[in-house]
Amino acid sequence: MSTEDHKYHSGRDHEDMQSPLFIIKIGGNIIDNPTALETFLADFSKINAAKILVHGGGKIATKIGAQLGIESKYIDGRRITDDATIDLVTMVYGGLVNKKIVAQLQALGTNAIGLTGADANIIPARKRPVKEIDYGWVGDIRNEELEIKNLKLLIAHSITPVFAPLTHDGIGHILNTNADTIASSLAVALSTHFKVRLIYCFEKKGVLEDVNNDASVIRKLNRSYYQQLKEEKKLFEGILPKIDNAFKAIDAGVNQVLIGDARDLIKNTTDDNEGTLIY
Repeated sequence: MSTEDHKYHSGRDHEDMQSPLFIIKIGGNIIDNPTALETFLADFSKINAAKILVHGGGKIATKIGAQLGIESKYIDGRRITDDATIDLVTMVYGGLVNKKIVAQLQALGTNAIGLTGADANIIPARKRPVKEIDYGWVGDIRNEELEIKNLKLLIAHSITPVFAPLTHDGIGHILNTNADTIASSLAVALSTHFKVRLIYCFEKKGVLEDVNNDASVIRKLNRSYYQQLKEEKKLFEGILPKIDNAFKAIDAGVNQVLIGDARDLIKNTTDDNEGTLIY
């Protein structure tokens, strides 16, 4: 085994442990706005460190689905992914959205590669079991089986992975999977090899103590304060899954998790946090 091969088979590596890695998730507020996306990608390209981008699908799949006669169905805000819809989101998320981002990054000097969880078997998942609701072809990640060897090789060769919110079940089916969860799972898996800063970008400046006051950003949020705010019902329900994923990531060894506006978080890549720092 060569020295280089040994590096990628030896578990924790001292050099990697000292290397920063940014894992950044963007959603519809950026994906659906060409100007915002262009600005974000320009800032993202300027990050002088290893980085991974995870993107959601935004409203583009719904728009194209309507043009194709495929009705979008939701329960509690979650898309029901039937046979027609999984084909739709595979085309839109894994094709149109992903490849446009990759092409824009190439134009900005960032050598990027578009991926789904099926590529190189990086993110295996299970089809979500039917309980009260059948979500269809929706995937729950098998975190214990993430394959990061090839991901590390890409990073080592200065190639930036760009992940669409799709995984696979190992028996030939693509699965629609929450992008926040993909970002968290990748951060946890890579945290034993890099100093990971996980960044969730959304439309607010951070987690708000008062949902009606955009200036009420909570700069630092620990678990006990989070529980207090939940009990007092001060937090907007839509932010809760992001915070839950953030704490799971911290508990599993991720160095830092930030939640906030992409314009603030991407431009400031130092330890002086913008947004909300989860710790």
